[in-house]
Amino acid sequence: MSSPLSRPTAPTGLPGTVAVAPAALPGPAMRHGRFEDAQALFTGSLFVSITLGLFAQAGLLTGSTAGLAFLLHYATGLPFGAIFFAINLPFYWFAWTRMGPEFTVKTFISVAMLALLVDIGPRFIHIDYLNPLYAAIAGGLLMGTGCLFLARHRSSLGGATIVSLYLQDRYGIRAGKVQMVIDCTVVLLALWVVPFERVAYSVLAAVVMSVFLWISHRPGRYAGN
Repeated sequence: MSSPLSRPTAPTGLPGTVAVAPAALPGPAMRHGRFEDAQALFTGSLFVSITLGLFAQAGLLTGSTAGLAFLLHYATGLPFGAIFFAINLPFYWFAWTRMGPEFTVKTFISVAMLALLVDIGPRFIHIDYLNPLYAAIAGGLLMGTGCLFLARHRSSLGGATIVSLYLQDRYGIRAGKVQMVIDCTVVLLALWVVPFERVAYSVLAAVVMSVFLWISHRPGRYAGN
C-alpha cells in the first residue's frame, strides 16, 4: 500500500521513475476583436498626441514624418495635423503592397486620429512650465508606449514606422534600431532651424523611445494579432 508521499510512477510502470506531464504546447494566437483594436488605436494615438503637445510646449522635435511635419509647421505656420496627414499619403502605397490592406487601413485611421488630436489638444490641456529634460524622457516613454499599442494591433503612425515594422517582420531587424537611426537623422537635420540644446534634448527623446521599443517589441514575444 503506497503512502501519500510515494512518488508517482511513469505510465510505463518502471519503478522509481517520476511521471512528468508533457509540456503544454502554445495554442493558436488569439485575434483581437474590433473593440480591442479600436481602443488600442485610439489610446496609442492619444498617447502620441500628448507627447507631441509636450514637445511643442518644450520646443523639442521628433523624428519620422512627424518631425518633418513639425519643421514645416514651424516654418510655414500651417496646422501640424494637416501637414502630418499629407506627408504620410505616399507611404500608404508601400504599406498596402508590403504590409497588407488591414495594416494600411488601421494606419490610415491612426494617422487621421493623431492629426485631429494634435490640433484639438491645446483646447483641453496646457502646461505653464515644462522642463525640456522631463519632456524628452517622459515624452519618449509615452510615445514609445503609444507606438507599441499600435504595433501590437497591426497599425502604425506612417512614415518610418511602416518601414521599421516591415524590416522587422521581413528580415528580423529590430524595429527599435531602425526607428532610432531614422528619428535621430531627422532630428539632426533640424540644427539649421532649432538651437543645439533643443536638438540635443530631441535626440535624447528619440533614443528613449527607440530603446523602449527595442526592448519591448520583439518578434514572436506577443502572440495576438
